[in-house]
Amino acid sequence: MNHSPTVTVHFSQAILQAAQRLGLRLPDDLVAEMGTRERVDLESQDRLWETFCQAAGDPLVGVDLGLALQVGHLDTAGMILMSCETLGEAVESLLDYHPIVGEGGTFHFQATAARRCELRYQPLYHTRQATRVEAVMASMLNLTRWSTGNAFRPACLTVCHAPQTDTSRYHDRLGLPVHFNAEHNALVFDAEQLRLPLIHANPALCRHLRGLANDLLARLENPSLGARVSVLIRDHPHWGKERIAGQLGMSGRHLIRKLADEGTGFKLLRDTLLRERAEQALADGERAGQIAEELGFSDESAFVKAFKRWTGSTPARFRAERGD
Repeated sequence: MNHSPTVTVHFSQAILQAAQRLGLRLPDDLVAEMGTRERVDLESQDRLWETFCQAAGDPLVGVDLGLALQVGHLDTAGMILMSCETLGEAVESLLDYHPIVGEGGTFHFQATAARRCELRYQPLYHTRQATRVEAVMASMLNLTRWSTGNAFRPACLTVCHAPQTDTSRYHDRLGLPVHFNAEHNALVFDAEQLRLPLIHANPALCRHLRGLANDLLARLENPSLGARVSVLIRDHPHWGKERIAGQLGMSGRHLIRKLADEGTGFKLLRDTLLRERAEQALADGERAGQIAEELGFSDESAFVKAFKRWTGSTPARFRAERGD
């Protein structure tokens, strides 16, 4: 069964740090949430990006974030990339280990005509997609320059979306041509640059980190029971404990015991996911009655009561405080 995509908390913390540098105030509950997890589910990451972009109000905030990212923000995968011997080895490692950073997108390497190469990125999310793609591509560009002692000389950057501001601002920030409305999101460079040595190459460290990374990947591919339950709740918010337990081939009582062994509970998981879904739906302008039906509440008043228990606020007040 597919599990819910997640992102390393270190990448999420990079966004919080960027907000702090910019003097932006993000919701306290969102900030606290990012400090208590090892992995952040994609829905929470969507909420973080939406809140961050609204507060920033700058169309190039993704580019600036990407240029400010450091190796540590990419978790173990970042350390592996840094300790590879050549750029070519680092590209291969990125293809293998990028899910550790985030499962919200995929990387592909493509050799093209005239000895050109493209490191392509395909996002799997939709919230603030253009800004997030720009953050990913800017971070790849910046970290590759840094890890090669600025010897990396890409030909251009291509993105699938239209420019979000004057194109000259992109060139000023990134220092290379950017082509919009392209077929792929890609960093384009000459194949000979794959032989560039990395200035922090450490083969012994790299081998050790690969062992750790392989364990991390195995855990991502074999998610916990809590993660599997979260997927079912997210896909079927109106299902109760017994039906979800039956879907997993166990009784409701056994499900509760197994979740307790992982330090969580069904009610906690369900309340957390329904709250996230409800807050996003309210932000998108959905009516409380419609949300109540989608989330499996008996009526609107039952949803309002639950929402007030989760947040301390009614749906109407929540929407008013956001200015929607």
